[in-house]
Amino acid sequence: MATTFCTYLIFLLSFTFTIFNLSSYSSPSESDTLLTFKASIQDSNNALSTWSNTSSNLYCNWTGISCSTTKPVSVTSINLQSLNLSGDISSSICDLPKISYLNLADNNFNEPIPLHLSQCSFLETLNLSKNLIWGTIPSQISQLGSLKVLDLSRNHIEGNIPESLGALKNLQVLNMGSNLLSSNVAAIFGNLTKLEVLDLSQNPNLVSEIPKDIGELGSLKQLLLQSSSFQGEIPSSLVGLHGLTHLDLSDNNLTGLVPKFLASSLKNLVSFDVSQNKLSGPFPNGICKGLVINLSLHTNIFSGSLPNNSISECKSLERFQIQNNGFSGDFPNELFSLPKIKIIRAENNRFSGQIPESISKAVLLEQVQLDNNSVSGKIPSGLGFVKSLYKFSASLNHFYGEIPPNFCDSPVMSIVNLSHNSLSGQIPQLKKCRKLVSLSLSDNTLTGSIPTSLAELPVLTYLDLSHNNLTGSIPQGLQNLKLALFNVSFNHLSGEVPYSLISGLPASYLEGNPGLCGPGLPNTCSNDYKPIHHSSGVTTLTCALIVLAFVVGIAFVVGGFMLYKRSCKGNDNEVGVFRSVFFYPLRITENDLLIGMNEKSSLGKGGVFGEVYAVSLPSGELVAVKKLVNFGNRSSKSLKAEVKTMAKIRHKNIVKILGFCHSDESVFLIYEYLSERSLGDLISSQNFELHWGLRLRIAIGVAQGLAYLHKDYVPHLLHRNVKSNNILLDAKFEPKITDFALDRVLGEAAFKSTLDSEGATSCYNAPEYGYNKKPSEQLDVYSFGVVLLELLSGRKAEPKDASDDSLDIVKWVRRKVNITNGVQQILDPRISHTFHHAMIGALDIALSCTSVVPEKRPSMVEVVRGLQSLESRTCIANLEGASEEQIIHM
Repeated sequence: MATTFCTYLIFLLSFTFTIFNLSSYSSPSESDTLLTFKASIQDSNNALSTWSNTSSNLYCNWTGISCSTTKPVSVTSINLQSLNLSGDISSSICDLPKISYLNLADNNFNEPIPLHLSQCSFLETLNLSKNLIWGTIPSQISQLGSLKVLDLSRNHIEGNIPESLGALKNLQVLNMGSNLLSSNVAAIFGNLTKLEVLDLSQNPNLVSEIPKDIGELGSLKQLLLQSSSFQGEIPSSLVGLHGLTHLDLSDNNLTGLVPKFLASSLKNLVSFDVSQNKLSGPFPNGICKGLVINLSLHTNIFSGSLPNNSISECKSLERFQIQNNGFSGDFPNELFSLPKIKIIRAENNRFSGQIPESISKAVLLEQVQLDNNSVSGKIPSGLGFVKSLYKFSASLNHFYGEIPPNFCDSPVMSIVNLSHNSLSGQIPQLKKCRKLVSLSLSDNTLTGSIPTSLAELPVLTYLDLSHNNLTGSIPQGLQNLKLALFNVSFNHLSGEVPYSLISGLPASYLEGNPGLCGPGLPNTCSNDYKPIHHSSGVTTLTCALIVLAFVVGIAFVVGGFMLYKRSCKGNDNEVGVFRSVFFYPLRITENDLLIGMNEKSSLGKGGVFGEVYAVSLPSGELVAVKKLVNFGNRSSKSLKAEVKTMAKIRHKNIVKILGFCHSDESVFLIYEYLSERSLGDLISSQNFELHWGLRLRIAIGVAQGLAYLHKDYVPHLLHRNVKSNNILLDAKFEPKITDFALDRVLGEAAFKSTLDSEGATSCYNAPEYGYNKKPSEQLDVYSFGVVLLELLSGRKAEPKDASDDSLDIVKWVRRKVNITNGVQQILDPRISHTFHHAMIGALDIALSCTSVVPEKRPSMVEVVRGLQSLESRTCIANLEGASEEQIIHM
């Protein structure tokens, strides 16, 4: 009996120990799983250093790991976002029995979507966004029945959207934006009744109609389909999305009308964007249900207070963007009265109507853009009561009457553009908008004098009052401002021009004012005139006759000068004649230009956009004239406005535009002439032996010019054709960028077709150019990176040698980087090793600029900072590491 009892006791203790042992070893098994997962990952920054069994930390405290709070303890979440990880996503991850959250976003994983992830049966969130994931979406992903969030955005995923996705009935967020998805989008969304976010944006190959079954998603809050080549009409089924807060259908090929009740049924909308499509017809009345009344208080059509119930229907709307379409009819005025509206953009349509006085009720309004429409009426005085407004742009419309004295009372107002209207009366004294940066009132019929209060606006930088009927003198105080643009041409101003305004700005900005005088102007101010006293009996009448004769003589001179200018400008009403606009006093006629452009003066083909000529002015100076080919259909008015925008650029690293001459068939851009060759010609020459310091200064200059176009100049511009042949050098090797922003002159369609004729496969073009030709700063950054590689290697971007070196420079560099000592082979052997440290730093910047993923490219501002920091290193190398002979030749 005792033996039996002992045997039983031993068995019981053994069983208990076994249970304890199994329990104690369940946790280490998960740590082993995590270490197996880590083993397949390349961790260049050692971000997973805590992932170790030798660490005193429990695995639940490892970087990115979260565990359940109840026993048995188990891993529930892995968040490794933005750790610069690469390698493979191991199948071991699905051995964690309770893993519900996996976030590997913003890393460098370069593989197809792993099929084994479909075995993670408890997974609720899968985020692989912002990687280098490629291939198609596997149909096996439908096995993740618990999945609530699927984010595959910003990768290189291609192919169609599998119909099996429709089985993920618990899905709340589906984000596949910024990929290469293609084919027609099938009707797979009807079953996803819990879906709150659907993002298929920026898939330019997704040529498809918008699926009608999206309208069945009653829980949907965000529908983001922008920049994805969707076509056809907006389906009327979308009116059923009553919970929608964000609707973005912009930058597609949508046509037809906006469904009648779309806007009025979406009462919870925060953002509505259908801009940059081909939509037409009148915009539906009553953007918000009930707001179909006329709110034109200033015409006394409406009286009494606004009904609160109608305003409340759209109490959430903040952004309304329908610009760049073909809408017509009256603009929906009720928008101007919404309590939370911040942005209204409707430029480049054919809207008519008026801006109501009730705009004063939009107390949060920040930006209004109605340019290039047919809106009329007076500028409402209610505008001045909106204290949050920082931009009001309504050029190229039919506004008339006087500008209300309070129109610029917003303390944050920065940009006002009322040019090309029919405004009259005097310019009000502006004292309250102390943050005003840009004021354009050109091409109106304004009278009176230039307000002296303008000189009291501390940050005023752009002032265009040209083509009005202004009189009086130019306020002396304006010379104290740092004006990048001051244009008062073609008014009736008189008196002495402040010297700093003459010396710092083109003379053309003062022309058309015969009464103005000053150095370099047709009239020289005669401040030393004194009355003549004669004792021999010369009478006052005689003095008066002398003065009269003098004035008549001056009038003949000025009249002759004006006739001469008019002959240069041509007659805009004549068909087939040339018209010209000069931003500097060139003293040359169109006929002289045409005669000067011949075979002898040809400088060769200036890129794909046309021939370039060196034409001599009567003064003996040379100007460069580019004849543009494939010129699109543009009105004289819009062409003049676009070239004016480019001519206002003032930067030492950007070629000046001196003027232009055009007819209905041709456009000739006139640039400053640079005697030296382009950077491309220099690199192609056999004697390209510039030292590193000079090459770096060229790179910095080009980067500064591009950064200025991207960020500092208003409006922001893109170059869109950056290459070494479009970088000219002066006698001191100071780089100047040319051929910039020609899309604004040619028009988008003509520009693209011309550029594509050169070949979309040019190595200056970023990889995404083949599938997404939407202009962006990232495209310019990539092209600059190629130029920087040329400077570093001394090698042409696209050599034509029949050898292994015939690879374009980007492919050649990427191949060299991946071999032993390859980096040293990239650097130009003609440059001393003393500078290799700085050159390798520049190579890092170039590789970053030419990253395959656009989002990982730096901005040009960041590039400038990086290159300038290398310049200081180069200076140290010059002083400490270079020989005496090298210093002499630097």
